[in-house]
Amino acid sequence: MSFSANFYNTIVKRNSVFVSTIFAGAFAFGVGFDVGITKFWDTWNKGKQWKDIRGNYIDSE
Repeated sequence: MSFSANFYNTIVKRNSVFVSTIFAGAFAFGVGFDVGITKFWDTWNKGKQWKDIRGNYIDSE
């Protein structure tokens, strides 16, 4: 069987599986994108964010 025939028979043939696959893929992409952008932002702004400079302004007792 070719890839396209296998893909069609596994995912696209039934509408419920197709829609579920799209929703799961969109959710996974959203979570992955959010984690990636947050990691990039924290790396790009290291030393400038409150979580990095908090010790300079708050006394730890």
